[in-house]
Amino acid sequence: MKGEKYILIVILAMLTTGCQWFDKRHQQAGAAAEINGNYLYQATLDSLTLGLSGEDSARVAQQYIGQWAKDILMYEHAKARTDKQIDAQVEAYRRALYVHAYEEHLVERRMPKAVPDSAIQQLYDQMPDRFLLNESLVKGAMVVVVNGAPNMQKLRKWMTEMSAQKSDVLDDIEKYAYRNASGYELFTDRWLTVSDLLPLMPIDRGELENRLKQNSMIETTDSTRTYLLRVTDKCLRGDRMPIEYARPEIEQIILSGRRVEFLQKERERLYDEAVVSKKIQFYER
Repeated sequence: MKGEKYILIVILAMLTTGCQWFDKRHQQAGAAAEINGNYLYQATLDSLTLGLSGEDSARVAQQYIGQWAKDILMYEHAKARTDKQIDAQVEAYRRALYVHAYEEHLVERRMPKAVPDSAIQQLYDQMPDRFLLNESLVKGAMVVVVNGAPNMQKLRKWMTEMSAQKSDVLDDIEKYAYRNASGYELFTDRWLTVSDLLPLMPIDRGELENRLKQNSMIETTDSTRTYLLRVTDKCLRGDRMPIEYARPEIEQIILSGRRVEFLQKERERLYDEAVVSKKIQFYER
């Protein structure tokens, strides 16, 4: 009888030690909490409580564990009671994600991206009302000087005479700007919108739009500076965009249409291959 008691004590000790060993194994694996096979790891809690005091660390960890557990429990409760319609929606969304990722891969790797000038011109001509400006565009130059700067009459004269054919006048303006200007911007080779110009000078949008209709030289001042804008080329609000300005938008339209056609052909190719290889089985009604 004593021997049997001894054996029973040994077995209980082994079981107790085994449970402790399993607990330590979970701790060594880094798990801080577990719900039905879902684990929250101590490393996650450590990253959230880094630098906090002991009291704050415990509070943050407790709140996070509570929210984590509630989310898991709510999900499992909902999943156990979901219907087939939800499962179908989840599966449809999953398939759509796969298809979208594959389509992006195909477009990136195999669809031609170059758009010839002839295609740009053709679409531009076919859609005369599509590319209208909602604000004016200008090319030219701007010089900003302190009020009372020297030789302002010369600067005004040079800017009035400025053109692509008079490179010496442009040299004079640049030399003057280097010595006296607090700001200088030359944009004779690119279009700027009214929105681009407004931060550069003290004038409101409506006044600038109106003055652009009548003048190629616009001057305005504030309490400390004088701003001179010389317009060498312009397209007013409501006018048709210059084709070079409309080009990025036209390219996007063409590439979007090309993408639709490219993917449709790819779908048809996959279908035709499946029919030939008898992956698709058709049954008589």
